[in-house]
Amino acid sequence: MEEKVYPMTLEGKAKLEAELEDLKVNKRKEIIERIKIARSYGDLSENSEYDAAKDEQAFVEGRISVIEKMIRFAQIIDDRDVADDVVTLGRTVSFIELPGSDEESYTIVGSAEADPLEAKISNDSPIAKAIIGKKLGDVVTVETPGGSFDLKITKIEKN
Repeated sequence: MEEKVYPMTLEGKAKLEAELEDLKVNKRKEIIERIKIARSYGDLSENSEYDAAKDEQAFVEGRISVIEKMIRFAQIIDDRDVADDVVTLGRTVSFIELPGSDEESYTIVGSAEADPLEAKISNDSPIAKAIIGKKLGDVVTVETPGGSFDLKITKIEKN
């Protein structure tokens, strides 16, 4: 079975590595300490602190596993070989929705580093799928579950 590849920028990989380090070095120790304290309360069958700490431990161990897999199968996107006027992973793209609206800007990143609150959208999102490979000035139709719309690419920046 072929493993999934996780396209990401160098910055995205560095953030994942930092999160992994924090989870392994700090968070694990905190949780182990909370479990020790909760065990000292006695009967574990009705100990909500113990249950909560064990649930958090399971979550953290799952997250560590996911991050390790994403790092192991990371595909670092290097946009130096792509022309400056072409949309690709790692670039910030500005566009307007037609017939006319305010300009919006997003950085296209791999799904592992997507964060809409920081204007970072996944390469798997409908907008990114529609504009990757397009050029400055192109008009593109974006297909979404709620319908389609057109947008015009107004600026492409390397990061």
